[in-house]
Amino acid sequence: MPKKYLIADEFGTHIGKHSQRLRLTRSKTREKLGDYPLLHLEAVLVLSQGVSVSADAVQACSERGIPIFFIAGTGRVYALLYSAALVGTVSTRRAQIRAYDDERGVAVAIAMAQGKLRNQRAALRYFAKNAEAVRADAVQIAAQHVQDGIVELDRLPRTASLDEIRNILLGIEGRAATHYWEGVRAILRPTFDWPGRRTRGANDVFNQALNYGYGVLYGQVERALLLAGLDPYAGFLHADRPGKPSLVLDLIEEFRQQVVDRPLIGYVNKGGHLEQDEEGLAKPTRRKIAELVLDRLTTRMPFEGERLSLNTILQTQARRLAMFLRGERDAYEPFVGTW
Repeated sequence: MPKKYLIADEFGTHIGKHSQRLRLTRSKTREKLGDYPLLHLEAVLVLSQGVSVSADAVQACSERGIPIFFIAGTGRVYALLYSAALVGTVSTRRAQIRAYDDERGVAVAIAMAQGKLRNQRAALRYFAKNAEAVRADAVQIAAQHVQDGIVELDRLPRTASLDEIRNILLGIEGRAATHYWEGVRAILRPTFDWPGRRTRGANDVFNQALNYGYGVLYGQVERALLLAGLDPYAGFLHADRPGKPSLVLDLIEEFRQQVVDRPLIGYVNKGGHLEQDEEGLAKPTRRKIAELVLDRLTTRMPFEGERLSLNTILQTQARRLAMFLRGERDAYEPFVGTW
């Protein structure tokens, strides 16, 4: 199978270009750790400090549209290298900024919230099928509470401004999330002691694993938005803040359950080990999570009469969002995966 992702997670390694491939080596000994043909490569992920990347490798990736992600131990993408040509489109970004102040922005915000809740509901129902009776009942109850949130979203007026409706949207989303994570807690195998969802400052291994997985997905979402000509920092559902890529946070909502939650929950429930060290997630665990997420992105599923990879669906959603904002589509429909 072609190597689609180069993962550099060891201190003191180097990524260089050799002919038509990238090569990962140990910097001191020049020991070769792997060759990655540029023809098949989709992304480079740097998961450790002390990794160097040659200018030739950066140029080769830029010319071929291969992004280079730098991901901290917490899952935060602290840098992303991509071709400057990706941000050359202007008309889409102008339409994106204007949409914030009219009904298009409201429609997008509601649609993305609906996508998140529908995927949460579907995920809970999927996992309830394989849970013991008592746990399955708890999961189904959580799914019904999420369904209540979907009904609330359906009733929201599409004529209000984003500033008027955002707090209502986030309130509905937050209540549904509480029930969703209660359902996930019931889904996890009983021997896996999980305190519940925590985001910032999480100390337990499963929350850290979720945050790391979302970080890997986050980079893929930002790339999809850039390829569609959109500004990752001008969102609709999430408010603008300096340094906060709010549109990335908007679009990622449609994909969290399919791309991160599903493979990670499945891995844990099948006895997979998540380990920590003094710095947080252990290096083998970070690599495993990255592999789970990246492998999941290559999974094909039914999508409007075709079988497409989740990566392709993600890019399709970004392009359709851009088309809607430019007035080339009548509506933006969120992605809801099959389970």
